[in-house]
Amino acid sequence: MISIVKKFLSFELYTKILIALVVGAIFGAIFNVDRHRVQIEHGPDGEIETADVRNWENITVYAKDREWNFGRSEQDGLIRNIERLRPSERRQARIEVIKIDEETGERVTRVYDTIRKVETVGTVATAVRPIGTIFIRLLTFIAIPLVVSSLIVGATSLTDLTKVASIGAKTIGYYVVTTSIAITIGLSAANIIQPGLRMAEEPRERFVSEYQEDVEARIDEELEVSVIDQIVNMVPTNPLQAMAEGEMLQIVFFGIVFGLILTSIPREKAEPVIKLFEGIMDAMIKLVEFVMKIAPYGVFALIAATVGEFGFDILGTLIWYVMAVVIGLLIHMFITYGILLKGLSSMPYLYFFKEIRPAQLIAFSTSSSAATLPINMRLGEEKMGCSKETTSFILPLGATINMDGTALYQGVAAVFIAQVYGFDLTIAQQLTVVLTATLASIGTAPVPGVGIVMLIIVLRAIGVPEEGVALILGVDRILDMMRTLTNVTGDAAANVIISESEGKRSDTSKQAA
Repeated sequence: MISIVKKFLSFELYTKILIALVVGAIFGAIFNVDRHRVQIEHGPDGEIETADVRNWENITVYAKDREWNFGRSEQDGLIRNIERLRPSERRQARIEVIKIDEETGERVTRVYDTIRKVETVGTVATAVRPIGTIFIRLLTFIAIPLVVSSLIVGATSLTDLTKVASIGAKTIGYYVVTTSIAITIGLSAANIIQPGLRMAEEPRERFVSEYQEDVEARIDEELEVSVIDQIVNMVPTNPLQAMAEGEMLQIVFFGIVFGLILTSIPREKAEPVIKLFEGIMDAMIKLVEFVMKIAPYGVFALIAATVGEFGFDILGTLIWYVMAVVIGLLIHMFITYGILLKGLSSMPYLYFFKEIRPAQLIAFSTSSSAATLPINMRLGEEKMGCSKETTSFILPLGATINMDGTALYQGVAAVFIAQVYGFDLTIAQQLTVVLTATLASIGTAPVPGVGIVMLIIVLRAIGVPEEGVALILGVDRILDMMRTLTNVTGDAAANVIISESEGKRSDTSKQAA
């Protein structure tokens, strides 16, 4: 056993996560929750009893002048409807259980009054859920300081706006447009392939049943909010309050504006502030690295609890999810960038993708735009013919704010998780994904694993359960490699296009020929 543990600890992180995913799923399948058993806690104060109810034929709940009926396979709906009742309403509720007596085989009816709570009978698989919950909370805890510090530091890299206004405007505009295109491609791939709907019918219906009223409430809420209101609400009246309440769009707006303003004041005054946020960003990145070390244990706990509670079929759609992400990334990398290069530069399509391969290989193997930056800069000058002036500005800025691959993946993942949980995202909600993922990707640090933190921001913006992240962590490493490859390719394409538009690029493709 000790040798197995040592062997496990010696594996790479992504291998550990894959092992944790598989072992957690098996563990949850073995110690799964009995779908035909609930505990009903009932009775007045001082006389509270717990009834163990199994294999019922029908359960009827009488509460709030309403009547709900639940069959043998509707455990989730029963529990969720009871949970929605206020404590005072539960105590006035009555539950009528019809079942077949195991000894006599006769149809019997049991009535329970003064309901306290109704819950499943937990197993060891569901008992480990708190470990996964802590892991999710740690990722959420990192998100706000990481976004703020990354945005401010990235914005301050613009330095003297009077000298680089043209390049800066083109660079930021290009990155925002391509990121928006990437998310749109991701959303389109997810809506066409519908990976979340390819789950087996029974477990998917459980999710729909459990969250049905929440979905309806969310849709009603979204219909009351106009696009103009959402744009206006991006501007915070109190940045500290926005951070305390987790208003991510307002936080992103504040970070960008604050960073840009720092570049307009004397450098000696701005420098201490910039150094402070650089330190915060570095500390948050280090914290991400620490949290990702415990990711296998968090994934094991979340997957074990999820499979234990909802069944093994919940993992059956991951192959479709991976296909949706990879297809979207390939379309964006080879078609979107190809069209932009063809229309906005004289760079030959095949020459570009041939010469950018070394940077792509480094990006794919390291999953880090920052680690690939020196290679990308050298290729930009030597192979793409871009000037040092534009290359040293566009590529570092791109490594900070250009996350097309990450944004595309977030769009697919958000739709996938929403589909699994039974959320039918409206057009307004999907536009929110585009806006949130575009802005959040600007603050994504160029290191492995941070995209998961940003995905939580997107899920929170559209009201999708954050715990759904556990479903995709097991395949996140290979997708991280693919989306980093896309990010780096996008940086290189931007360098070529913007350098040429500024007259800062020589045609090296003819020289090579």
